[in-house]
Amino acid sequence: MAMDVAIARPELLLVADAVAREKMIERDEVLEAMEQAIQKAGRAKYGHEKDIRAVIDRKSGEVKLSRWTEVVDAEPVENEATQLSLRIAQKIKPGIKTGEFIIDPLPPIDFGRIAAQTAKQVIVQRVREVERNKQYLEYKDRVGEVINGVVKRTEYGNLMVELGKAEALLRRDETIPREAFRNGDRVRAYIYDVREEPRGPQIFLSRTHPGFLAKLFAQEVPEIYDGIIEIKAVARDPGSRAKMAVISRDSSIDPVGACVGMRGSRVQAVVQELQGEKIDIIPWSPDQATFIVNALAPAEVTKVVLDDDARRVEVVVPDDQLSLAIGRRGQNVRLASQLTRYDVDILTEAEESERRQEDFRKRSGLFVEGLDVDDVIAGLLVTEGFGSIEDIINVDDEELAEIEGFDENVATELKRRAQAFLDKREGEMDDKRRELGVEDAVAEVGGFSPAMLVALGEKGVKSLEDLADLAGDELVEILGSDAVDEDTANAVILAARQSAGWFGDEDVVGALAAAQDGYDEDGEAAADDAEGTEGEGDEDAAESLGEAEGESGEVESGEAESGEAGGEPDDAART
Repeated sequence: MAMDVAIARPELLLVADAVAREKMIERDEVLEAMEQAIQKAGRAKYGHEKDIRAVIDRKSGEVKLSRWTEVVDAEPVENEATQLSLRIAQKIKPGIKTGEFIIDPLPPIDFGRIAAQTAKQVIVQRVREVERNKQYLEYKDRVGEVINGVVKRTEYGNLMVELGKAEALLRRDETIPREAFRNGDRVRAYIYDVREEPRGPQIFLSRTHPGFLAKLFAQEVPEIYDGIIEIKAVARDPGSRAKMAVISRDSSIDPVGACVGMRGSRVQAVVQELQGEKIDIIPWSPDQATFIVNALAPAEVTKVVLDDDARRVEVVVPDDQLSLAIGRRGQNVRLASQLTRYDVDILTEAEESERRQEDFRKRSGLFVEGLDVDDVIAGLLVTEGFGSIEDIINVDDEELAEIEGFDENVATELKRRAQAFLDKREGEMDDKRRELGVEDAVAEVGGFSPAMLVALGEKGVKSLEDLADLAGDELVEILGSDAVDEDTANAVILAARQSAGWFGDEDVVGALAAAQDGYDEDGEAAADDAEGTEGEGDEDAAESLGEAEGESGEVESGEAESGEAGGEPDDAART
């Protein structure tokens, strides 16, 4: 193998050392950039298609330039500029194998003005890429930290903040309202994102992020830094007000008092940094109802009704506490909602009482009309948490008979009357469906209840073609999301299109099965428990129901109407 022609350039090592010190990067990375520049110049002189490589000796600065040719089995070769067949290569160098290289030394390059300028651009670009990569690696793991920087310049209201060797962006919408910075001002901010982009790493800062407030407290309160006190949640209206929930792992330490500090010294330091933002520090509780009550402070709460599935909560407050609970422009309830991650609805005691009584009257009227019972029986059913006639069908006889003043005969008669009412309603719905002209095939393909078919008919969906023309979201909109979800709707429409002959004989049995399982129980409860509610004992049950209606001593009708006899008319109250 011929030796590469080498030329000593000790000044290259001096330049590499100087650049490495200035840019704070590794010396080898600068030398690699120089090698790439020399290789580019070599290709410009000897041919861009050739594999030209340069090596700089790390001790002497010698530059070796050579051409590499790969030995391949193929003949003829795919690329004559960089490949050589094994047969010819063995004539040049006996014993050489496929995959090895024949290295031909090249004479040194005398850099002209253009070549030198090109080499300089390559080196500068390579060094800049190395520098950017180093910045990204340095800051990518610092997301969530608070840092100090100096405002370098302003671009369209956004601040470019200098962080030593890196630059960060503080957008205008991430600054606290009414605060202004000028070039040269020091700024403290929170790193909320670091991205690697073609123009270099982008470091994004914020002074409105909830994590900024939490980190400021961690700097001011040693107990938070040590992990004795934990910040569980933060909600902010930047520059105006904030709420922070804390909990102590040591029962002897008050988390709120520790965050406030002696005469408010700790919290005031944070308030000053946040341009006077008022901070409410509240104790966190694993019990959601208690936590929501704490979050609405300073307002007093008399009642909380949670709906965990919908992540909603109704809060009842005294009439004189309504404005305090809502806050100026809804600020207090909005922050409490952000802190607890529940949608909070505020009601006064008068509004809640009026709504409860109206709901009680509405449900009682439903039972009086549908079951042909008096107000006392209807009031008892509502008080026990029954909200619809379907609920009576679905409940066990034993549970219904356990209601005060009821027995097995009364329970049986109530279920018989409920079943008769549902059968009658289903028949009326079926007649209305026929009047609207909804085909039986529509009911068969989707397993729709009579009420659903009426809803479809009122919207003009009367045939398989009409149903097949719908989209899934359109069917959900017609029937309601409580009756059918979008996946089930799509399966029903697919089955309708297949039945209408839009497709061939594809297998849609799975789609139909999914559709049948996706409906709620509306309109289907009539089929459940239908057997056994009629037959022997009906007359005795009717007599028992009449006796129960006449026993006014068990429940005062006035109390039943007002909803005070047996508690609140809520589904959750039923036992």
